[in-house]
This record gives sequence, structure tokens and C-alpha cells, in this order.
Amino acid sequence: MFTIIGGDGKEYGPVSADQIHAWIAAGRANLDTQARAAGSAEWRRVGDYPEIVAPTNEPPTIGIDDSQLADLGSRLGAAIIDRVCAVIVALPGVFLLGTPFLNAVVEASRGGHLDLENIDTARVALGGLALGAGLLALTIVQIWLLWTRGQSIGKRIIGIRIVLARDGGHPGFVHGWALRNLIPGIISFVPWLGMLFVLVDILFIFGPERRCVHDYIAGTKVVKA
Repeated sequence: MFTIIGGDGKEYGPVSADQIHAWIAAGRANLDTQARAAGSAEWRRVGDYPEIVAPTNEPPTIGIDDSQLADLGSRLGAAIIDRVCAVIVALPGVFLLGTPFLNAVVEASRGGHLDLENIDTARVALGGLALGAGLLALTIVQIWLLWTRGQSIGKRIIGIRIVLARDGGHPGFVHGWALRNLIPGIISFVPWLGMLFVLVDILFIFGPERRCVHDYIAGTKVVKA
């Protein structure tokens, strides 16, 4: 019997090795999950226990068939909800920035002069602070959800989640956010290459595995929760 530490930091158990296999299949645990055998005070990786892993120490094969994959509509819906969340938290800051400032920025983006003569600088500073604080707070929440649950706000509402493609395990911080969101986000800002990357990234979802380029970068899949 074993006790494990879940992605939420709580202890679960005691449970059998078969139950841990079931949790791995469900994405609630993986071979790096911390586990403690009954009667022992030592925490070790699940993959370090011969009782759980095959004697060859090969990761158990846990298939993800087509019926488990999130459909295109669910993934699109989750992405839209995430974008709407960003708009909602940005609105107070945009409102505080004011129409005159926004008009001045639009004019400057068209090659004109950024005229700040009639702009309330105090209001603009407050608006910029509110905008930055709102987006930062949302980013922190999204990273925490992806790290602990493999879900963004949108994915949680729709009922889909991110798992490791190799074994259906929990993606964690590195695969769930850093490789899947941060790296592609940096690439998307590269002139010309970024636009091409975004287009190809979206088109890849129509492949048989329904994986975008960022899924391949991170080694992940999106499945039904």
C-alpha cells in the first residue's frame, strides 16, 4: 500500500499499486509523483518502486485512443474563454487609459506623431498599472492551474485537460506551461517567422492526433477530463 502526494500538494492513500496505475491513466499521477510505502517515512518517485513499475523499469504503457482526445470544438471553446478572460481583466485598465490616449496610440501606430499634450498623464499611469496588474494576476492564475491541474480556466470550464503524450501523466509546470505556452509565445513574436508559426501551429490540430505544434514541442495531448 502507498500514499502519494497529488498535484494539489495533498496526500492520498493508503492505496494499492493498481489504484496508482489507475490514477496515472487518469492523469492524476505519473512516474515522478512522490509516493511513500506503508510503514516507511521515505518519499520516493512512483517510478522507483518495483512494486508499481514493471521489473524492467520501463514506464507502463497507457494508451490514449481517439475517443479520449478532446474534439476541435472543445479546444476552440476553451481558447475563446481564455481570450474572453483576458479581455475582461484588461477592460478596467483600458477604460482608465481613456479614449484620447488610445486614439493617440492608434495614430502613432499609423506613422503619426504621438501627441500627449492633452493627455492626463496621471490617469494614463493609473490605467497602465491597472492593465498590467490585471493581466499579471490572470497569468499567475493560468500558470497555477496548468501546473497543478493541466487545465487553463477555459479548459476547466469546457471539461478538457492537458496530459503527457507518452503516458497520459500530469504535465506539470515544464510541459504544461513553459514548453507549451512560453516557448511558442516567444517564437510568435519573431518577425515573419512568428506569423508563419502561428498559422502552422493552428493547422496541425487537424492531424489524426489533434495535436498543435506546441503540443509536439511540449510532448502533450489534450483529452477529455
